[in-house]
Amino acid sequence: MKPKIIIGVVSIVLFTSLLMYNFGNSIDSYVNFEQANDRANSHVIGTWESAEHYGFSRETMQFSFHMKDQDGNVRRVVYPRPKPNNFEQATQLVVVGEMRNNVFHANEMLMKCPSKYNDPSELELVNSRDS
Repeated sequence: MKPKIIIGVVSIVLFTSLLMYNFGNSIDSYVNFEQANDRANSHVIGTWESAEHYGFSRETMQFSFHMKDQDGNVRRVVYPRPKPNNFEQATQLVVVGEMRNNVFHANEMLMKCPSKYNDPSELELVNSRDS
């Protein structure tokens, strides 16, 4: 075989291996706050703890709140942007970031809000059960 062909094949194999390794590291799965301690980048699903203090700090330019993950762990979350408009109406939150000193530092925040397309009779039924 010619040396150019061997170098080309080895280069393609190395490039493909590097691409697959980076792709594998970029795929994040959903974890709880405890599991997020061991990761550099995590997605945590949970709900806002409205009983805890929350707000935007003008000094640090960060919005902070407390969130309960799906396993019941509650942690303070710091988000480097203002509070989203529909934050209080969100039924579920997904924060993307990392844990530092028992505080989750979120780079991104996704909110699941109640659908405006729900059947009004179903909402009345749910509200009547809660009373």
